[in-house]
Amino acid sequence: MASDYGNATKEEIEKFYKQISDNVKSYRLEKGFSQMELGLEIGIKSVAFFSNCESNRYRKHFNIEHLYKLAIALDKDVCEFLK
Repeated sequence: MASDYGNATKEEIEKFYKQISDNVKSYRLEKGFSQMELGLEIGIKSVAFFSNCESNRYRKHFNIEHLYKLAIALDKDVCEFLK
């Protein structure tokens, strides 16, 4: 039986990225990190890039490596970002 998952709309994908970014921001604030502090902790040297990922500005988003490092820095399971 073929699934229809490959036909996710652009809006659905953008909503998914926004949910991840919202979760990153929420957990970052919960732990008391600034964007610069957390960005540097995971190897992102540009606070502007981190900010853009966190707000999905210019269609920027965190990749899987970022999420893995964020999970370690924020003491979360990587799956928590996807909820």
